[in-house]
Amino acid sequence: MIPVSVLVTGKGTVSERVKGRYGKGRPSRFTSELRPVVFWNVTYKCNLRCKHCYINAGPDVNLPELGEEDIVRVADEIAEIGIPLVVFTGGEPLVSNKFWVAAERLAGRPRPKLSLSSNGTLITPEVAGRLKKLGFVYVGISIDSLNPEEHDEFRGVKGAWRRAVEGIKNTVEAGIPAGIRYTVTRWNIGEAPEVVDFAAKLGAVRVSYYLLDTIGRGAEIKEAVPTHDQLRRFLDEVIVKAREYAGTLEILLVRMNWGGIYIATKLARDKEDLKQYLEAIQAQGDCGRKTVSIYPDGTVRPCQFIDYVVIGDLRKQRLRDILTPDNPKLKPFLNIPAMLRGPRCSKCPFKEYCGGGSRNRALVFNRDFWGDDPTCIVDYEKIAAKFNL
Repeated sequence: MIPVSVLVTGKGTVSERVKGRYGKGRPSRFTSELRPVVFWNVTYKCNLRCKHCYINAGPDVNLPELGEEDIVRVADEIAEIGIPLVVFTGGEPLVSNKFWVAAERLAGRPRPKLSLSSNGTLITPEVAGRLKKLGFVYVGISIDSLNPEEHDEFRGVKGAWRRAVEGIKNTVEAGIPAGIRYTVTRWNIGEAPEVVDFAAKLGAVRVSYYLLDTIGRGAEIKEAVPTHDQLRRFLDEVIVKAREYAGTLEILLVRMNWGGIYIATKLARDKEDLKQYLEAIQAQGDCGRKTVSIYPDGTVRPCQFIDYVVIGDLRKQRLRDILTPDNPKLKPFLNIPAMLRGPRCSKCPFKEYCGGGSRNRALVFNRDFWGDDPTCIVDYEKIAAKFNL
């Protein structure tokens, strides 16, 4: 996750509230490899059926899930370890009572802080009020187009856009910081910068841009991954938006850590300045390194975007015993740069900072899990020459 606004302006909104002040010259110490952010996928169920869903969630999905007793036990383990932040996700968390069981078990403790990723359609004023009472520090709601019909078509249910917007408004009115989660595709990238203006009008304080990842149903629409030219224009426009909304709304990039390198080289004045930007980017972490995901069945994955690698099973193990450098299944993700073997990534001087991008896009497009992410637009030879690296 790349904090664009913090890099560009030195100012954040939600991220500062959650992590404290951080940025260039002050890398975040909020997480560590063994105390990562936990993305808790509490259910496979969802009231929508989105074209890009990484977990293949939907109304008719019937797969094994942890029972409520196990949910309570896992919540206690999370608190005992001192996990700094839990992001509840799914499926759609709000379709399952297990979400409320877990949230209520964790609420009121010094750690973790609680956040929710939702499609927004079920966030009524009553639900928003309940989240507020439980102390949620942030709610991210998915909007994938400024055109309601296009959003609904992408999300698989008519009326989803209207209800998601109502969910944002209800969250804001309840006094919880809200944001828009926007999946960037070849089809909608042209309007993506305008989403910041839309979010600000709704009272949201964050926009998180998720570059389409080729996992789950996302692999079925790989042709929707944006072109390099589209991505360059997008990032240039996002830098402008970050400056425009400095201190009032923050912008993040997700599933495109190489975008942080691109932005850093646009901002840096010299070699030393660039180094400070890169250290701030490196501190954010990625799949398995400062983030892990608990799946609905209790298996633990490097992150919610890597479902075919299981690093542990909470039905058989304690979370503490999974989050250890001695775990051979976790170990490769604690040092991803050493694993990269694609012709570009393996030679890139910035691989220590961006972690090589998406393993899913490398697998789907190049048939190599540790290969190159084809979306990367970083011209490392040109950058090396510019900064005398």
